[in-house]
Amino acid sequence: MLRHTQLGLGAIGALALVCLATSVGGGGPLTPVGGAAADSSEPLTSVPGLDQAALDVMNAPPYTHGQWAISVQDMDTGEQVISLNADTVFEPGSVVKTYSSGAAWLEFGPESTIVTPVKRTAEIAGGVLAGDLILVGKGDLTMGGRTKADGTVDVTNLDHNDANAIPGATLTPEDPLTGLNELAAQVKAAGIDSITGEVIVDNRLWDTHELAGQPITPMIINQNVIDLTTTATTPGQPATAEISPGVSPWTLDVQVQTVAAGGVTKITTGSVDEKTIVLTGTIAADSGPVVNIYTFKDPATFARTAYIEALGRAGVSVAADPLAANPASVLPDYAVVDALPSVAELISLPLQQEATYVLKISYNRGAETFICRLAIAAGKTECTEGITRAAEIWSAAGLNTTTASLIDGSGLDGNLITPNNQVQLQTIMANRSDAALWKATLPILGVDGSLFQVQANSPAKGMVSAKTGTLVSADVFNNRLRMPTKALGGYIDTQGGRRFAFAIMATNSFVADINGVLAANEDVGTVAAIIQQDY
Repeated sequence: MLRHTQLGLGAIGALALVCLATSVGGGGPLTPVGGAAADSSEPLTSVPGLDQAALDVMNAPPYTHGQWAISVQDMDTGEQVISLNADTVFEPGSVVKTYSSGAAWLEFGPESTIVTPVKRTAEIAGGVLAGDLILVGKGDLTMGGRTKADGTVDVTNLDHNDANAIPGATLTPEDPLTGLNELAAQVKAAGIDSITGEVIVDNRLWDTHELAGQPITPMIINQNVIDLTTTATTPGQPATAEISPGVSPWTLDVQVQTVAAGGVTKITTGSVDEKTIVLTGTIAADSGPVVNIYTFKDPATFARTAYIEALGRAGVSVAADPLAANPASVLPDYAVVDALPSVAELISLPLQQEATYVLKISYNRGAETFICRLAIAAGKTECTEGITRAAEIWSAAGLNTTTASLIDGSGLDGNLITPNNQVQLQTIMANRSDAALWKATLPILGVDGSLFQVQANSPAKGMVSAKTGTLVSADVFNNRLRMPTKALGGYIDTQGGRRFAFAIMATNSFVADINGVLAANEDVGTVAAIIQQDY
């Protein structure tokens, strides 16, 4: 059964300790600006400032029994241009990532980096390290595996993190093991030719933490997934497949059959032993390569094996068994490890680049990692404390914290904000000296990220920069899909030269299938495009 799913991929948009909120002009009860909420059973006939063309979209059948909420404000004059249920709380989906990413931005700065060190427990004598080598995870989201030649992050519009949810994901060309290879080369350059002790990944920067059943870890290799690319052959014959990154002991068992052109392409992944990934299903003969992912259960062990292999490539021999489980139990206290001498260090991408990756493609675990990093900066080891710290950061920046509630950093079900909340956040960021950098992290209408296909032929193309949010669950009773929210929040550069901060939400709508979800993404984008053209 499909439960609430936050879709963060390009085609769609795709802890409970404290509230984050804003109601422009101050706090107060959670009531709509200008009166009661619009009756969800009645069509919208008039919303001041909103064109009839937008109302026609909002009155379409999928939204009959839900609600729309809109806040649009002129950032230069402070004028509330449009207000519909603007002070009522709704689930915003991945729009929440502007809170986690923004709090990290305010706390650390867009040019800040983190350093992943490799520590040694003994002296180096004659090229031999007669002790342990410890790779210490610090929460680097990409570990060099997405860095382009110009030093910026490589982002595809349909990211691999969501490849299993919706087809069309593509992989970036960079080697996911680049960071480990660099760290291994530095170890060799430090005079280490062989290691007689253990190689250990220290994944203890924060306490064990999960998001939707998946671990949020300080050590992240290839976003903690294995990429699987399946290619069709001849109808009636098995397909072929490739695995990336290639790390022992992982192998492929390809049970995907090629079917006739125009046939069904549907591939699933699984593993019973965390060694062999089984691909099953069918791929049409005329299909392009299909990307799927497998999320491994033990990121530390995967990183350890991958690092030992990288050391071997660098000419460093390791006595320890590369396929053994990560021996974290033999690690000294974390403070002791932190004080050990380093033999290698990897500098992360600047936070602005990490935020670009998180926000453009809606990387759930990346956004939650920001929350964990905020907790650590506050001297805490529980990631949920990062939500508390985020509230303090936003409050200090001028954000009212009484009309919304966040329970994670990614935007799963259970988070609530008002449209005015999002507008004030974006206004705060727009008034900073680094506002242009922040705006550049957001998906652009018809251009990239989770908005690359939305209003791609509209005159508003390129003029709306905003974070998408989508929550989808199964309406088993009626064999259809329910969307608790389809949301958009960010900036509009209007045709007339005005600068708007805005939030648009469509809540509790119903669609037949995934195509209806895609259509809802287009509908919300259409409303934004109409506003862009009207002002």
